[in-house]
Amino acid sequence: MTFGRRIVLLSLLGGLPALAILLLILFFGDYSDKVRWTAVWLVGGWWLATPFVVRERVIRPLQTIANMIAGMREGDFSIRARGARADDDLGLALLEMNTLGELLRQQRLGAMEATSMLYRVIAEIDVAVFAFDAAERLVLANRGGERLLGAPVERLVGRTAEELGVQGALTGDAAGVRDLAFGTGQGRFGYRRSTVRQGGRPHTLLVLADLSRALRDEERLAWQRLIRVLGHEINNSLAPIKSVAQSLRGRLQGAESPEVRQGLDLIAGRAEALARFMASYARLARLPQPKRAPLDVGGWVRRVAALETRMKVAVAPGPPVTIDADGDQLDQALINLVTNAVDAVAESARSDGESGHREDGVEVTWSLTDGQVAVRVLDEGPGITGTANLFVPFFTTKPHGSGIGLALSRQIAEAHGGSISLASRTDRRGAEAILRLPM
Repeated sequence: MTFGRRIVLLSLLGGLPALAILLLILFFGDYSDKVRWTAVWLVGGWWLATPFVVRERVIRPLQTIANMIAGMREGDFSIRARGARADDDLGLALLEMNTLGELLRQQRLGAMEATSMLYRVIAEIDVAVFAFDAAERLVLANRGGERLLGAPVERLVGRTAEELGVQGALTGDAAGVRDLAFGTGQGRFGYRRSTVRQGGRPHTLLVLADLSRALRDEERLAWQRLIRVLGHEINNSLAPIKSVAQSLRGRLQGAESPEVRQGLDLIAGRAEALARFMASYARLARLPQPKRAPLDVGGWVRRVAALETRMKVAVAPGPPVTIDADGDQLDQALINLVTNAVDAVAESARSDGESGHREDGVEVTWSLTDGQVAVRVLDEGPGITGTANLFVPFFTTKPHGSGIGLALSRQIAEAHGGSISLASRTDRRGAEAILRLPM
């Protein structure tokens, strides 16, 4: 029997003795039939109606409380009960339910705001944050993780740590430094791993910080200090050496032997060459901050390709796109990449016994990938044999190279928030240089 039916039955039983006594009085007393039946109808109707009224007054507040509890269970804290009063027993219960609903609403709002702020902080920080489930499948990644893996989070979720290239950071010590390789390149990363629970299930939280750029910045500062010191000291010595050599040659005009004249010319020439050498390195220490302006990528690529006179550089059209960048600095960066590609093709031609001059062999193109402009310089040279020292200042494999081209290009790219990578081509012989710049 339901609670409502029990209320009705108890109300009927409670009024039954009074109704029985009234009927005995009416039918055994000296009353007319009209009075008797009128009293029976009035009292009997009241007796039958009262239990349903009582039931309604008792059940309705209970239904309201049940609806409020059900709404709270479903996460709806906006339901409020009418008739909540502190001076009434039932009203006090409804008042407490309303207070509880408001408290839960405020707590939920605070939790949502805290969660939203946490997600915003995680999204905006520069380090990469990943969350993996028990099967080591990615369930969460922030913007830093997207940039690191070179793909939006929609394409990353569900892939395993091994597929993403972070398997090494999920094993061993909970914190440390590892060399990791991704689609956008490789480098040295500091990592920290911890366990969190979501939905009652354990998850692994992985934080990766790219140390390569920080190390390169420190390395660049060291080179810049060294260049300033060397440039100052060497230039102070080269200027008088060159001046004295020219003065001696002028004073001994017509009287000196060919050997003396040749020696003085050598001293002056080498002093001037060394001065130019140090001036080129000084550019690394004096690279200014980019002066950004709208730059049409297609026009920029075609302009740089047309500057190469030793060989025709093919330009494969890409999508129309404009970026905010320093056009002069990016010209220099792309010129260095194209020059290296042309040098590689010329070297390959000489090693193959050709004339050393080819009409083609270098191609430049660009594309849009995950919010970045990727400018590719493809050549058909001998390819890349080692990448450890490619971007180290002073390092070069060319007989007359200065060793600053790639280092300067990477410094320009990173000043624009981008990167440069060099690798051998996979489709044929040759190398591929990729200059990535943010949209």
